[in-house]
Amino acid sequence: MYTKMLTSKMGGELISFTLNGQERIHQGEDCVDENGKVYWKRHAPVLFPVVGKLKKNQTIINGRIYEMQQHGFARDMEFEPITKLDNFHSYVLKSNEVTKRKYPYDFELYTTYRLDENKLTTIYKVINTGDVTLPFGIGGHPAFKIDLEELKKGNYYLEFEEDEDKIHFLYLVDGLIGTEYARSRMVDKRRIEINSDTFNDDALIMKGIMSHRISLKNKAENKTLLTMDFTGFPYLAVWSKPNAPFICIEPWFSTADNVKSTGVFIQKQDIISLKPAETFECKYTVEFF
Repeated sequence: MYTKMLTSKMGGELISFTLNGQERIHQGEDCVDENGKVYWKRHAPVLFPVVGKLKKNQTIINGRIYEMQQHGFARDMEFEPITKLDNFHSYVLKSNEVTKRKYPYDFELYTTYRLDENKLTTIYKVINTGDVTLPFGIGGHPAFKIDLEELKKGNYYLEFEEDEDKIHFLYLVDGLIGTEYARSRMVDKRRIEINSDTFNDDALIMKGIMSHRISLKNKAENKTLLTMDFTGFPYLAVWSKPNAPFICIEPWFSTADNVKSTGVFIQKQDIISLKPAETFECKYTVEFF
């Protein structure tokens, strides 16, 4: 078994993982449709300091309005490389004049990628380097390659490791969380089928999940492509562009603003609050087959 990963200081992002020479991560701008149009330009961005969309792309911090696009700014900023070994890559983004125009806090955000044979662990660490409480959201957004013909045939599905009796699907209204739950996408207590129409209404966002692991499988080949361990994350999102050759499996700690949101940042649901000098860390691991 031979594995290799590539990462980039732009966004501190994983951009490639190959298993025995086969690429398993969506290749962003290099992946185009029959008309030469890019499906989605990213690979596996880190979502910080917000996950999802803010109401009117604005938020209120200390009485002042700040502009911030969906999923925050970290994914579009250059990180500083720290360590780059064959099986261990680490980067940091430190607050600066650019970040403070959008988010007036002092922080250090670390992204680390650890390779152990066919297992790839992504670690996020946030340190509050300021003298006030640091509120933030964080999440992962890795995109995994799938075969477009297999997708069109409806051969892909996701399977949780446990029976899911309390799972809820969140309803999206123009990218914001609605006041009611969406219809369940479970075909039984463990499976979600993935086909060309799955993401016509945007992402599937789930909470109340009992399982710690989820697998992407191909039923025609009776094969598991990958298994993600997302222990500790309260939300899991699944997304793709309609009829695109990738699927994102996204562990999140928070979500978009609610349609009834006040717009005040510290009042966001599931916001993480970090006291000065404190550290927050989370990780998810993907095992490829």
